Amino acid sequence: MLEVRGLTKSFGALRASDGIDLLVREGETHALIGPNGAGKTTFIGQLAGTIRPDAGRIAFGGEDVTLHSAPRRARMGLARSFQITTIYHDFTVLQNVALAVQAHAGHSFRFWRPAFSDPELLEPARRAVEEVGLAERQHAVAGSLSHGEHRQLEVAIALATRPRLLLLDEPMAGMGVDESQRMIELLSRLKGRHTILLVEHDMDAVFRLADRISVLVYGRLIATDTPERIRANEEVRRAYLGEDR
Repeated sequence: MLEVRGLTKSFGALRASDGIDLLVREGETHALIGPNGAGKTTFIGQLAGTIRPDAGRIAFGGEDVTLHSAPRRARMGLARSFQITTIYHDFTVLQNVALAVQAHAGHSFRFWRPAFSDPELLEPARRAVEEVGLAERQHAVAGSLSHGEHRQLEVAIALATRPRLLLLDEPMAGMGVDESQRMIELLSRLKGRHTILLVEHDMDAVFRLADRISVLVYGRLIATDTPERIRANEEVRRAYLGEDR
């Protein structure tokens, strides 16, 4: 689904991405972990198209997208969750997702009213809302949601674009224990049904969810393997896991 070869990005003397090679297989949940300052945000920005690499190649679904814009990659099915769109806090949960469906379908907006009444937009929006567990909150104003529910809504917005690959950038950031558990349960339901690249600091979530894990340290990918082998990898433990375990 995603193939990265030799991806390199520098900011002055700082090499944020140092010749990264990465493969994400169709249908897998692939986690990217690393300490603060490892270059994860820069790497994800290059995949999403918001940061231009200095060198290297990014292929998505077999097509070279290295020079494609972020909107073009999104139209191809590469969705970066939590930075996909702005949540409209005065609109309901369902209305927010309907707008994402409308935008992805390329409909004329004709301002807001059609998105809130057109069954062709509302039905896929309802399915996305149900998929993330917000069916009972679909008519709630987005501004009234808790932090965890906002994150669920952002995943629904991503799903509404019918992505081929979900880039989930720290979906559990700022969550309490109960909200984190609900997000893990949501991602468990999505696992296998969607191809996911997950960037996350919560190691319990990573080891529960990931099929494979890649470890980034100072812009360099030092390992990619199964969770069991990553946990046992001495270089990984010294560079990262040993900080917490």
